[in-house]
Parts: sequence; structure tokens; C-alpha cells
Amino acid sequence: MQSLYVEGNSPMHRLSPRAKLLSLTAFAILLFIGHNLLLLSGAVLVAAVLYGTVGLPLGEALRRLRPIFMTIAVVALFNFIFNPWQAALVPVLRLTALMLLAASVTATTSITEFIDEVTALASPLERTGGVQADDIGLALGLVLRFVPEIVNRYQAIREAHRARGLKVRPTSMLAPLIILTLKDADNVAAAIDARRIRRHGS
Repeated sequence: MQSLYVEGNSPMHRLSPRAKLLSLTAFAILLFIGHNLLLLSGAVLVAAVLYGTVGLPLGEALRRLRPIFMTIAVVALFNFIFNPWQAALVPVLRLTALMLLAASVTATTSITEFIDEVTALASPLERTGGVQADDIGLALGLVLRFVPEIVNRYQAIREAHRARGLKVRPTSMLAPLIILTLKDADNVAAAIDARRIRRHGS
């Protein structure tokens, strides 16, 4: 499996995982409170500069963002159709800034750091008796690990369709993608149980 982490020594790499996660949370809250186009544009610029310092080549940096860019483009299309351009631009700038900062955080924080930090932050919730901090950290780590894998799997299925002369349709690729993803999930779950990675329970 691939990881989104990029080796490097940028300012974002040197920042602690906790500071990055808390900053990302605060940044998201501020983005969704603000409506000023100038400030939102500045947030996009700052996030873009940070993303540019993580050490990725330009092509790879853009390739990673392409699926989210497409989602934002769809959101933008509907907003510009049904709203005045000023109102339509606000959510587009918010999502773009958040996407760039989140990509910077995931590119400069390893999966292990994510799991450890989220587990530590979720530990107080164990007092409620309803959740296990280990499970929350592990679940987030697996999501981060699986996202690029699912994208790669989708591209492989699409190439296989093209090689066989089949028309590439999302509906025809969805079933094999789900089956292969569930199969991977079963293998990962079996590996977790075999290695007793979770520290609680029997």
C-alpha cells in the first residue's frame, strides 16, 4: 500500500502532529465562519504556499489533488448556476483552502504519527465507556492508508477496461472496485487480528 507521507524537512514536517491537527481544525472553523472573499482568497494562497513547501514535484502534487478538485468543480458548477457569483465563490474558496491545508498535513505526517496523536486526543472519550481511543486512531490511520490505494485500484480497473476495448463507465467499474476493496479490508482486518495490534479486548 502507498502512503501519502512525503519525506522531508519543511516547516510543516518539523511541526508536531498535534499542532498540525489542531491548526487544521481551527483553520476549518475560521474558514466556515468567514465570508469575506479577500480573506478567503488569502487563505487559499497561504494554504497553497504551505502545500508547495512539502517537497512534492508539481505534477505529483497536482495529481494527488485531482479527485478533490473534480468534486470542488462540481460544487462550483451548481453554485454558479443557482447563486450570484460572489455567493458561489465563497464555498469554492473555502473548500480549496481546506483541501490544500489538509493535503499539506497528510503529506508531512506519517500514518504512525497520525494514529498515535489521534489515539492520545481521543483518550478522554474512553471515560464515557462508549468508545476505544485505539480503535479511533486505527480507523483514521486505515482510512488515510486506503484512500490512495482505492484511487490506484480504480485507475487499474479503468486501464483494464480500455485494454480490453470496453467502454469505461463508472457503473461497470463500481462493482469490481467494491469487491476488491472489501477483499483488501478483510485481509487487513485478518492481519490486525493476527498481530494483536489493538491493545484492548481479547
